[in-house]
Amino acid sequence: MPVIHKSTIRRARQADRRHERNRATMNTVKTLVKKVQTAVADKKVDDAKTFLREAATAIGKAVSKGAVKRNTASRRISRLTLRVNALSGSLS
Repeated sequence: MPVIHKSTIRRARQADRRHERNRATMNTVKTLVKKVQTAVADKKVDDAKTFLREAATAIGKAVSKGAVKRNTASRRISRLTLRVNALSGSLS
C-alpha cells in the first residue's frame, strides 16, 4: 500500500478548491465574452461597447486571480475590442 503524506492530501484539497474557483471565474468571463460577440453579431453598437467594458474588467480580474495568463487576457481583450471598433466604424 502506498504511503500517503498529509501534505499530499492537503495539496489535493487545495487544488480542488482552486479548480472550482478558477472554473467559476472562467464561466463568468465566457458568459460576458459571449454577450459581446452576440451584440456584435446583431450589430448593436451600444450594447457591444457596454458588454466589452464588462468583459474587459472580468478578464482583468481573472488575471489578478491567476485563472488566466496576462498575455492571453491581453490578446482576448484586443480581439474583442477590434470587433467592436470595426462594428462601430462600419455603421458611422
